[in-house]
This record gives sequence, structure tokens and C-alpha cells, in this order.
Amino acid sequence: MTLLLFDMDGTLIDSNGVWKDVDREFLARRGLPYTHAYYEGVAHTILPLAAKFTKAYCHLDESCEDIIAEWMDLAKDAYAHVEIKPGVRAYLKQCRAEGRPMAVVTSSVPEHCRTALERLDLAKYFDRVTFAHDLGLEKKDPEIWLAAAKAAGVEPEACTVFDDSLSACRGARAAKMRVVGVYDPFFAQDEDAMRGFCDVYIKSFQELLWMPEQKEEKRRRRS
Repeated sequence: MTLLLFDMDGTLIDSNGVWKDVDREFLARRGLPYTHAYYEGVAHTILPLAAKFTKAYCHLDESCEDIIAEWMDLAKDAYAHVEIKPGVRAYLKQCRAEGRPMAVVTSSVPEHCRTALERLDLAKYFDRVTFAHDLGLEKKDPEIWLAAAKAAGVEPEACTVFDDSLSACRGARAAKMRVVGVYDPFFAQDEDAMRGFCDVYIKSFQELLWMPEQKEEKRRRRS
């Protein structure tokens, strides 16, 4: 049985904008502009590395720990109000009905991830969560995907990854996993590249839901 590995931010939940707002507010407090170079430095990585980049790029005297603490404070309320993306709940229910094992692999802070998954009643669908933060790895690194497969006791080739980030999809492919690219406005500039790179590309999980006649056929097969 294929193991399904889901990213969280921008894939399961509509939360990528949270961090853009956090970055803008953090920089504005210091009279600094939000630039594309800054975005590229912090958008695809874990908080400790993003803080290290921010400290150097912005020439800050604050410690990386203080930077992270401020980010966490700015983001905590937002994660208590994020919304699930269209079709996600129905697709997870569908996969559960098929008996498919599912897990989350995320760069999100564990505290924020758990808050969102519990509030949206999604945690029950997943056997485990692999946190890039805990492993000290970025999702562009195939090692995080290999770690997730190992934790589930399956071969990488038996895994399918759902992610909205091109760099994460490249990491998963390097781990020999099948990749489904998921559209998110935050990474809209990468859509063409994602379509060309991923095994499958979807604008919404609604595209993967059974049609009524398919549901009836599956019901008949089980009866």
C-alpha cells in the first residue's frame, strides 16, 4: 500500500500567507523593506536557518533565539484561525476509506502544526508527523523524506508526496518518491515549473475526489 505524505502549510491548510504577514511586520518594526531577496532567504527553510539568514541579511544585533521568539509571537494567533484548503477534508476521508496510510511532513513549528491539525480536526487522519524542525533538515533535502519513509517502515519508492513547494518536491523526487504538486497562490510563480516537474499537478484536492459513479462502483465491490 502506498504511503501518502502531506505537507501542511499551503497544501492542507491555507497558511502560507501567515508567514508573509509575519515577515512584513517583523521588518516593518525595524524600518526595513520586504524584498524578494529576503523572501528567497526565508521562504523554504526551517526557523533556525531563517533566523540565521535574517540576522545576517538585516544586520541585527538580536540573537537568533530572540528573532524566533518574536516570529512565534506574531504567528501564534494566526495559526489558531487558519482555514483548510478546498477538497482536503473530503480527500483525506476518501483515502481513509481506502485504507491508505497517511502522514505529515512539515517545516512548520511543531506547536503551530499541532494547533492547526487539532483545531481543524485533521490530526485523526495521520499516523505520524515528521517535523523538519526537529531533524534540523530542510525539505529540499531528500534525507527528511527518507526519514519519514523509514519511520513508517516503507520503502521510499512506495511513497507519494503532496507539496506546494518546488524545492520540497525536488527533495522528495531525489528520495525516489512519486510527487504530486499542489497549487498555492504563495508559490504561483512556480506553477509552470511544478507542472513540468511533478508526476501530477493539481489546483485543488477536489480534482482527486471520486465521481458519484466511482463511489457507487467501489460500494458494489465491497458488498
